[in-house]
Amino acid sequence: MLFKRAGLSGRDLSKPARPLLAESMGMIAATLYLVATFVFIPAQFQYWSESPDIRSHVFPFDRLGEYLSALLSLQSMVFLGFADDVFNLRWRFKLLLPSIASIPVLIVYYVGYGVTHVVVPVFMRPWLGNTVDLGMLYYIYIGSMAVFCTNAINILAGINGVEVGQSLVIALSIIVKDIANINSDNPDYEYHHLFSLYLLLPFTAVSLALYYWNVYPARVFVGDTYCYFAGMTFAVC
Repeated sequence: MLFKRAGLSGRDLSKPARPLLAESMGMIAATLYLVATFVFIPAQFQYWSESPDIRSHVFPFDRLGEYLSALLSLQSMVFLGFADDVFNLRWRFKLLLPSIASIPVLIVYYVGYGVTHVVVPVFMRPWLGNTVDLGMLYYIYIGSMAVFCTNAINILAGINGVEVGQSLVIALSIIVKDIANINSDNPDYEYHHLFSLYLLLPFTAVSLALYYWNVYPARVFVGDTYCYFAGMTFAVC
């Protein structure tokens, strides 16, 4: 295979013969995912493009910005994951770069919404009220969540099918939740669930295909590329 010839391979210690398998197959899944999400952009905004009077409908540039910023963050993490597979990056870079990759999403959120209030647990409301404004700490928290999501998938790597399997469980759980709550009188509430589905449905499709090849007995390894790609997908959803 091409990846083996490029030196991207490893021994499968889960099998007695320890065969040499191609690594970084997550790069193929991530590439197909990005192609699918790019092709979907015109379909997502078809309603506004087909309007007989474009002036009667204000094009949702804010939603386009959200979608493109999410894809930019995902592309950044795919690049980081592949760089880690090739160069075996140090942990200090793995902790820092996911936060940097989340900046496009944070900027779009700041410009479009800027809400930094969080709901307080019921038992603490007598002292803190119903909500608390975290200010800049909110954005630090979101950036830290990107670090957590990417490394939470990566930290369990090493067993055939575990990385993709747990990602599928998480993705399907979020999809069920989105479908169950998508019908709402609030258009913004409905849109946010649709936005999550736009990203998770193609992710689930490419992950199922990759799982077929990675489940025990694995024929390929997904590499850090898939782990960071999956983690950032959950972070931006």
